Amino acid sequence: MTNPVEITEAATFHVKKMMEHNEEEGSYLRVSVNGGGCSGLTYGLGFAQEQEEDDISYTQFGIPVLVKKEDAAILQGTKVDYKESLMGGGFTIDNPNAIANCGCGTSFRTAQKAGAPADCE
Repeated sequence: MTNPVEITEAATFHVKKMMEHNEEEGSYLRVSVNGGGCSGLTYGLGFAQEQEEDDISYTQFGIPVLVKKEDAAILQGTKVDYKESLMGGGFTIDNPNAIANCGCGTSFRTAQKAGAPADCE
């Protein structure tokens, strides 16, 4: 299996800056799928100190990445990028498996998994 999530070079640059700022050097970047959001599922990006037994682990541009095996199929082919605009910058997530997305940009559903929608703020 290929790496389920591609972290672009621009995104890893900003992840490394966040790791330094938050004193998270040596941590993993965890990409996850959680229930909730307007469309039923939400993305999670955060830091983890340890790899768990059900994690897929790989390195991209020097960043160690973790994805739960159960999330891998939902995230397969997903690209995490960082883009700058006139309004500032932020991470973007492009998931080819998403069949519906919410305007908030972090909520989605796939044909295989709808999740349980919750109110979007």
